[in-house]
Amino acid sequence: MGGGEPAYGRILHLAVPVILSNLSIPLLGAVDTAVVGHLDAPNKIGGVAVGALIFSFLYWGFGFLRMGTTGLAAQARGGARRHEAGLILLRALALGAAIGLVLILLQVPLRHVAIPLVGGSETVSRLAADYFAIRIWSAPFVMANYAFMGWFIGMQNTRALLISQLWMNGLNIVLDLVLVLKLGMGVEGVALATAIAEISAVFIALPLAIGLARRHGVVLADFRGFWSPPAFRHLLAVNVNIFIRTLLLIFSFSYFTAAGARQGDVVLAANAVLMNFLGFLSYGLDGFANAAEALVGEAIGRNDRDLLRRAVLRAGAMGLALSLFYMLVYALWGDGIVALLTAMAPVRQAAGSYLPWVVLAPLLSFWCFHLDGIFIGAARTAEMRNAMIVSAACYLTLAEWLQGLYGNHGLWAALMVFFVLRALALALYYPRLEKRSFSRNA
Repeated sequence: MGGGEPAYGRILHLAVPVILSNLSIPLLGAVDTAVVGHLDAPNKIGGVAVGALIFSFLYWGFGFLRMGTTGLAAQARGGARRHEAGLILLRALALGAAIGLVLILLQVPLRHVAIPLVGGSETVSRLAADYFAIRIWSAPFVMANYAFMGWFIGMQNTRALLISQLWMNGLNIVLDLVLVLKLGMGVEGVALATAIAEISAVFIALPLAIGLARRHGVVLADFRGFWSPPAFRHLLAVNVNIFIRTLLLIFSFSYFTAAGARQGDVVLAANAVLMNFLGFLSYGLDGFANAAEALVGEAIGRNDRDLLRRAVLRAGAMGLALSLFYMLVYALWGDGIVALLTAMAPVRQAAGSYLPWVVLAPLLSFWCFHLDGIFIGAARTAEMRNAMIVSAACYLTLAEWLQGLYGNHGLWAALMVFFVLRALALALYYPRLEKRSFSRNA
C-alpha cells in the first residue's frame, strides 16, 4: 500500500490533475455570470453574486475537512494501515454529514446574518435569499465531497479527484444552460443547477473511492473501531486547528478588500482585478502543495525521515519553478491581462501602478503554499494555527501603519509581508515537525 521514491514524474502525476481541476472553477463562474447576464434585470446578477459569495466564504471555512483528511489518509497509506485508511474516510464522511445537517438546520439565522453583511439593494437581497434557500440543501454533499477530495489526495489518486470535480463543474454548466436559458428559471435555476451538481458529485466520487480502496486492499464497509474516541478526538483537533487558521486567512483577505474600499471605488476595483492574478497563481501552486501533502504524509507513515526530506525538496523545487514561470508571465503580459479583465481606463491605470506587487507575489507566496502542504501532510495543524495567529496579527498591524504612509502601495506591501511571515513562522516550526513526527513513530 505504501508508495515509492518521490520522483519528479510522480510529483507531476499528483499535481497536474489538481491544477486541471482548479482551472475548471473560473470557467464555471464565467458561465454562471453569463447565463444570468442574459436575463432581463441586472439585479439578478447581483443576487447570484451575493448568494455565491456567501457560499464561497462559508464553504471555504469548512475546507478543513479536505485538508485534515489528506494528512491522516496519507500517513495511513504510507504505513500500510489499510483498515485505518478506510476508517479515516468513514469518519470524515460522518463529520461532514453532521456539519452539513447543522448548516441546514441553521439556514434561517445564517441567511439573515450573511446577506445584510454582504450588502445590496432590497431586490438583490431578496434574490440572494432565494438562491441561498435552494443551494443550502446540498451542504451535506459538499462536505462529503471535501472528505472524498482529501482522501483521494492522501491516497495519491488525484485523477479520481479530477474526474469528480470535472463532472460536478461540467454538469453545473450544462444545467445552467438548460434551467436558466431554456426553462427560464432565473436565479433559482442557477442555485438549483449548482445544488444538483454538488449532490451528483458524491455519487461519482463514491464508486471511485470504492475502486481505489479495493486496489489498496481497504474494505470501506468494515466499521470495526469506527467509534474510537481517541481517533475522533484527533480528527476533531486536526480539523478545528485548520478551521481557526482558515477563518483568520479569510478575515485577512476580507480586510484587504475592505481597506481598499476605504480608498475609493477606483482603488477597490483595481485591487479586485489584481486579486484575480493571485487566484490564478493559487490554481497552480495548490497542485504542488497537494502533492507535498500526500508525499509528506506517506513518508511519516513509513517512518522514513530521508524520504520526507526528499519529498519536501523535490515538490518544493517544482513549485518554485512554477512560481518563477508565473512571475515571468505577469511581468511580460500583466498589462494585457489587466486589459482583458477591465475596459475602464481609470481602473486599468490604477491596476497598472500596483502591478509590480503582483509580479513579486508568486516568489513571495510560494513558500507559504509549500509549507502549508508539508504541515497538512504531517497533520501538524496546531503549528499551522499558531503561525497564522501570529502572522495575521502582524499583517493587520503593519497594514494599518503602511497605508497611512503609502496608501494602497502600503496595503499591497503588507500583503506581501503577510505571505513571508506565514512561511517564516512555519519554517521555524519545521524542525519540531520532524522531531515529533518521527519520535512518535519510532
